Order: sequence, then C-alpha cells, then structure tokens
Amino acid sequence: MIDILAVDKYNNLIKLDSIEGLQQGDYAWYWIDFNQPTDTEVIHLSESLHFHPLAIEDCLQQLQRAKLDYYDAFSFFIMYAIDPKDLSQQEHDFFLHEDYIVTFHKQPSRQVSQVWERLIKMQAKDIDNWGPYRIFYEISDKIVDHYFPLIYELEDQLNEVEDNPNEEAMSVLLDRLFDIRHQLLQLRHTINPMRDLFYRMLNSSHLTGLKERRAYFTDVYDHLLKLSEMVASNREIANDIRDNYLSLNSHQTNEVMKVLTIITSIFAPLTFIAGIYGMNFVNMPELEWEYGYFVVLGVMGVMAVVMYLWFKRKGWF
Repeated sequence: MIDILAVDKYNNLIKLDSIEGLQQGDYAWYWIDFNQPTDTEVIHLSESLHFHPLAIEDCLQQLQRAKLDYYDAFSFFIMYAIDPKDLSQQEHDFFLHEDYIVTFHKQPSRQVSQVWERLIKMQAKDIDNWGPYRIFYEISDKIVDHYFPLIYELEDQLNEVEDNPNEEAMSVLLDRLFDIRHQLLQLRHTINPMRDLFYRMLNSSHLTGLKERRAYFTDVYDHLLKLSEMVASNREIANDIRDNYLSLNSHQTNEVMKVLTIITSIFAPLTFIAGIYGMNFVNMPELEWEYGYFVVLGVMGVMAVVMYLWFKRKGWF
C-alpha cells in the first residue's frame, strides 16, 4: 500500500491517491509511505521516483546494518525498530530530501503510523513547522524511544532472577539468565549500529537540513548512548549473576564431596578391620576370645570418634 501526503505553499495538507498526482500540483513538500508494498508498488521506486538502483536494492534486501548513503539527489537511511514480542529487527528505509521524504517498510510500523496520524490531525498553522526532516526526526525518535521499555523489562527479569522470590531451582534460573543474556545481545546488535549511524549523521556536512535541527537529533543520539550503556551494564550484571550461581553451585558440590570424602576416610580403616576378621583362617587367636567381638567393635568405635574429632579440629567440616 502506498500512502501520500502533500503540503502546498499555503500549508494545506492534501492526501493524494497516486504518485502521478504529485506531478499535477505545486507542492512545498510531500511524504510517500510504502507500507508493506507489493511487487507492483515497489516498481514506483525506480520508474516514478527514479531512485538509485543500489538504494532500491538495499530496500529489498532486508536485515542489513543501520546505514547512511549519500546520493546526488537524496540521502538514504536504514534504521531498525524492534518487535517487542521476539525482539526481531524491523527495517525502516528513508529516502530524504529537502522537498520530500519517502519511507519504506515491509512490516506494519507503529512509529510511522503514529507520526502519520499526528500530521493528518494537524492544522495549517502548525504544519508550517514541519517538513521532511521533521518527519524523519519524529519517526527516528519514536523508534529509539520504544527501545527503553524493552530494556526496562529485561532489567526487571534480571532482578527477579537475582532475588529468586519463588525459590526456583538453580538450573531453571540459569536457563532464564542465558535467555536474558541472549535478548540483551539482540538489543546490542540493534542499538550500537543505530548509535554509530546518528554519530555519523551529526558529524556529516552533507545533511544541510539536519543542521537546522541538530539539537533534536543530538537528543536522539544521547538516548542511544544511554541505551548502549544500559545494555552493556545489564550484560555485566547478567554475567556477574551467572558467575555467582556457578560459584555457588561449585561450592555446594565441593561441600558434598568433602562430606563424602570424610565419611569414606572414617570407614576405610573400619572396613579394613572388618575385612581382616572376616577372613576364614583357622589360626586366628582373636576368634577364640570370649569378648573379642566386643573388643573389636569398641576399637572400631574409638577409631571413628577419634578421626571425626581430628577432622573437625582441622576445620574440614
């Protein structure tokens, strides 16, 4: 589907039915949104709008890195929103010029829809402050702002894993922790390239329209810096929690092994004595003693107590 909004020189907002209608009027600027376009609609990028083939190819080949390319007649941007359901990337492509902006996305875009609805409801006196770069800023700002709830949600999950209020087993907690670390890695792969993209934009000499709104785009860049730091901090926290759980698990295993070793050490000499007197030799004088059985049991008991006290004095348990 292709949606078109155009603004004439009197700041009247006009919704057009086709790209060909742009050639029939005198417009100050316009916005074309390719929303989940069909193959037939994609052809307009080359035949009607005459965009560079490489930029069109980037639109059609999804899941590239966030980027900025300069062409003779326009600048081309790739940005990524994040699907809150599975943290998958949703590509947004922008063809930007002083007189127009063309947005292209193969999935429904909540960010584009919000800006579109806001612009439609706007009065003529307010539209005077808008333009292609303002629309570009509003969409990119909403894309970045929607990152924050995702990170806050992962932070809450990390706190729950650390506190373990439901007293879940360590294996369950580690599985949840590894899932959180994987999700943080997904966010990092989206946020860091976006941060680098905005840094390049702010230091570009080609984007003259951006210079007039530098403060707004700097604010978005600051948000991306904060998001990048939050992701890095949460990954460190996740690593610390993982290391603590692994250390605790290792400590518990060592405690069990220590107890078993002590028990084995105590019973080793007792087993030795029992093995000797369990042999069936005839000439064993102790077997003829009236109280031999009780004497051997007493010796074995004393040995067990002495070894227990000695191990305890050594601090082995």
